[in-house]
Amino acid sequence: MTQPERVCVGAIAGAFGVQGEVRLKSFCAEPEDIVGYAPLYTEDGARQFDVTLTRGLKNGLGVRLSGVASKEEADALRGVTLWADRDKLPSLPDDEFYHADLIGLTVVDTGGTKIGTVRAVHNHGAGDILEIFAPGRKQALLLPFTKAIVPTVDLAAQRIVADPPEDL
Repeated sequence: MTQPERVCVGAIAGAFGVQGEVRLKSFCAEPEDIVGYAPLYTEDGARQFDVTLTRGLKNGLGVRLSGVASKEEADALRGVTLWADRDKLPSLPDDEFYHADLIGLTVVDTGGTKIGTVRAVHNHGAGDILEIFAPGRKQALLLPFTKAIVPTVDLAAQRIVADPPEDL
């Protein structure tokens, strides 16, 4: 049986209180939506959790995960990413993408010359940035994921057309 396709929807930031509650960082556009995508799985699929929202917190959510009953159990999960079955997630408009769909895509310039491959998507608060592995470069190329710099994302063709600034 093949593993269902999953998308990373959050990460556990550690224990909250002493009753097994955890602080959860949701990667969803509406943070509370993560509860509706349960059960959530660890990246390797070895554990699954039902999720109950207990409170909103600064920079996260307070939640109870099934099977986690103590502060020690909650602390042991710090840094664990949580994954939802893709078919539970909503469809996106044409100009929005799940980060998981962008990773691994080939990036070409507007003339069709290969630039590299998307290795990761980062967001430090000012918008998404594509990290592109480009053979022959010592460092990854970082491109702002904006319409001006990335005019075309073609998931069917598994490629992105980018128009990077001259200084890159």
